[in-house]
Amino acid sequence: MTKSLDEIILQRKSIRKYSCQLIDKQYIEKIIESARLAPSAVNFQPWKFFVCQSEEAKRVVRESYPREWFNAAPLYILVCGNCEQSWKRPCDGKDHLDIDIAIAVEHMVLKITDMGLGTCWVCNFNPQIIKDGLKLDENMAPIVLLPIGYPENVEPDSRSKKRKSPEEITEWI
Repeated sequence: MTKSLDEIILQRKSIRKYSCQLIDKQYIEKIIESARLAPSAVNFQPWKFFVCQSEEAKRVVRESYPREWFNAAPLYILVCGNCEQSWKRPCDGKDHLDIDIAIAVEHMVLKITDMGLGTCWVCNFNPQIIKDGLKLDENMAPIVLLPIGYPENVEPDSRSKKRKSPEEITEWI
């Protein structure tokens, strides 16, 4: 039975425990495809997705965010943006790179959840370690790291997600 989008959104949570089980390449391709189909400002698609699966690439990624839980992931997707390719709003120059990347990443996160895998948005890493260690082009800005794996020993969360009420975040004008 197929899950509804509402069910996937409710099921999504930040996973910080992974089994060592490897992820099938077809799953990774589906994750990338979900990001490829994401909308972007003026359809510029200013992103690049680096699938970090070699031991050397994983070492660099782990060095950029040295946390024990993070090291257990069998795979990482590094999402980079190119500000030379991103759309800038003409009236004030607002760069939409981070917005475009966020949309693509959330598409991936929802696809990952739908496939029974786990991930966690990671933005608190050292981008210079990534740029130097992976020898990225000058125009590639590392923006998000997604550790991906099969969740291990994750207890079902009986609590509802702590979120502000609709009344707190909505104003009808």
